[in-house]
Amino acid sequence: MSQPAETPAVPEAAKPEPKSAPLSLRKGARLAVVQALYEMEISDKGVIEALAEFEAFWIGQEVDGVVHPPAETAFFRDVLRGAVEEQRAIDPKLDAALTKGWPLRRLEVVLRAILRAGAYELMFRRDVPARAAISEYVDVAHSFYSGDEPGLVNAVLDRVGRETRSTEFGIPAAPKKA
Repeated sequence: MSQPAETPAVPEAAKPEPKSAPLSLRKGARLAVVQALYEMEISDKGVIEALAEFEAFWIGQEVDGVVHPPAETAFFRDVLRGAVEEQRAIDPKLDAALTKGWPLRRLEVVLRAILRAGAYELMFRRDVPARAAISEYVDVAHSFYSGDEPGLVNAVLDRVGRETRSTEFGIPAAPKKA
């Protein structure tokens, strides 16, 4: 399994207040979801097996000298299950948001996992603000990539967000068809 890159030191003033701890647990959940989706795709594991493995051996554990962050378990479970169960709805949205000639299936596995998890939140988790979800998955992309990939994640998820949650972006909702 791919290990997340080391995160840069955060200046003291930029560190979140203790009251934001649940948000950091969601960050850990998002990272674990992406790692689990990656693991599932390369090993043909199912959701139940991935959930059990990550909850028992990865989340909040030190593995091979790498400390995996704690995570909000219920959020981890929902996003992982949802990204898999709603893949038939998610993938066409992502394909439409990608550049012509670059369908989702041509992207690298980790990048697909990030986009699917992010699109799931945008399409099905209305309790998470769209811009926050996009920003969080751009941060996850930075954990794995140092090149243009985080920008791609931002652009693609922004397109999905604007289509699925237009009012959050100040775009008037399309009129209902009679």
